[in-house]
Amino acid sequence: MYTYESSRSLFERAQKSIPGGVNSPVRAFKSVGGTPVFFEKATGAYLYDVQGQRYIDYIASWGPMILGHGYEPVIKAVQQQVEKATSFGAPTELEIEMAELIKSMVPNVDLIRMVNSGTEACMSALRVARGYTGRNKFIKFEGCYHGHADPFLVKAGSGVATFNIQTVPGITAGAANDTLTCAYNDLAAVEQLVASHRGEIAAIIVEPVAGNMGCIIPEPGFLEGLRRICDEEQMILIFDEVMNGFRLALGGAQERLGIDADLVTYGKVIGAGMPVGAFGGKQHIMEMVAPLGGVYQAGTLSGNPVAMTAGLTLLKVLKEHPELLAELDEKTTYLKNGLDRVLQAWGQPYVINQLGSMLSVHFSGQPVVNFATAAAADNARFNRFFHALLKRGIYLPPSAFESWFLNNALTKEDLDQTIQAVKESLDEL
Repeated sequence: MYTYESSRSLFERAQKSIPGGVNSPVRAFKSVGGTPVFFEKATGAYLYDVQGQRYIDYIASWGPMILGHGYEPVIKAVQQQVEKATSFGAPTELEIEMAELIKSMVPNVDLIRMVNSGTEACMSALRVARGYTGRNKFIKFEGCYHGHADPFLVKAGSGVATFNIQTVPGITAGAANDTLTCAYNDLAAVEQLVASHRGEIAAIIVEPVAGNMGCIIPEPGFLEGLRRICDEEQMILIFDEVMNGFRLALGGAQERLGIDADLVTYGKVIGAGMPVGAFGGKQHIMEMVAPLGGVYQAGTLSGNPVAMTAGLTLLKVLKEHPELLAELDEKTTYLKNGLDRVLQAWGQPYVINQLGSMLSVHFSGQPVVNFATAAAADNARFNRFFHALLKRGIYLPPSAFESWFLNNALTKEDLDQTIQAVKESLDEL
């Protein structure tokens, strides 16, 4: 049985200096309840809390730790770079190497700009799409998270579309008015929305495989339909691959699903967990970005040499050893099959969604294909499930609305231990 006295003490202390005691809301355990676990170190597939208790990790720092924590080649490369410099605020060859490497892995990326986070990448890609098309409105999908820039926090609906009604304090009515939202996997709704705002919509932005309402897989024809609509209406299709990129395939979801976007965004995976992001795409669109064009975007730490070194090291390994992603997919399928067995024996309704090394479990009797169906699941039961696993040393995302991310440091023994812990947890529920 795991205990969390040190974490409780730290959480109480944190709340006196940090809003809510955390620097990113999901960490506060508000969704699942209880006290967040404070961690001290991580190696391979394991996290260690401040009391030294070990957990099998199914977050992988929300995606980037594809080969596990403390991956030795990355650590050594970072140490060598830190001895040279941590920041220049000036050009480096590392930035060129990173851009060339990404272009070699994602053929439809002609130009790419480094930034400091996935939020920055998505915010910038939308600005480029608006600048290129000369239009202001865009379509996003309920439950897809593209960072915390104002336009992406607006949730569509009769109330939000009304002038001066805001879903998040601080979001202006103008931002709300330009943000149009549909249910994920509902192509007919997209077509209706486009017909109602013909000539006004700059872009559609989508997580090709959603990870912020659980792992939600695009239904056949959905992404193809978005591509067709954008072509017909001269709109920009933006793929948010902050979670999918270089995890689902070397070329990300675009390669795995066979759909080419006009612009694509990346996040912390291209820094092997360091704070970093990027947006890129077709040359005639990216030439809108300053200093080539008039769409301004800048950042002192963009292309930071430490982040570039870490990301280059990881991505080169993945490119040189594509079998590693295949192994990771196999491990995820093994886990899914084991979960399926124990959940079937349990006898209560459930859904497991999986694509590649992304997976989620929903306590639902209907397919989970969008935010509404994810929200309709028995998420109170998931919260009890989360805590039952936590006390058995299994660390899941602390929300029913987040995908699990596996890493290739996981062993068959780790997966078997997880499956056994799930069986015990279900018996406890």
